[in-house]
Amino acid sequence: MRDAISGGGFGSAMMELAVDFVFGSIWTPGLDRKQRSLVTLGILIALRRTEEFKNHVQVGLRNGLTVGEIEEALIQATAYAGFPAAYAASNAAAEVLRDLELRRTTTADSRFL
Repeated sequence: MRDAISGGGFGSAMMELAVDFVFGSIWTPGLDRKQRSLVTLGILIALRRTEEFKNHVQVGLRNGLTVGEIEEALIQATAYAGFPAAYAASNAAAEVLRDLELRRTTTADSRFL
């Protein structure tokens, strides 16, 4: 994300505004970062925004969510957002987790991100 902003190409100004607003103004005291990640994942599941959901799976992991907690969010969302939305998000999460595991096993750094 930061590469897209610093590159200065088309859309970089909008991306910078979005990052400053969302991660600057919105992610402020009240809820901790882990809680905010969980809420964000639930909203993105309901909105069926799988590409943005993938980004926030990674953010959530960095903010302390476990894979089990992400899976529980998917199960919870099934009742409120419906099976199709939760299933699509589950597939997106699995894709991210597979990619992260692949990167983790192919680098000397064993951290996810």
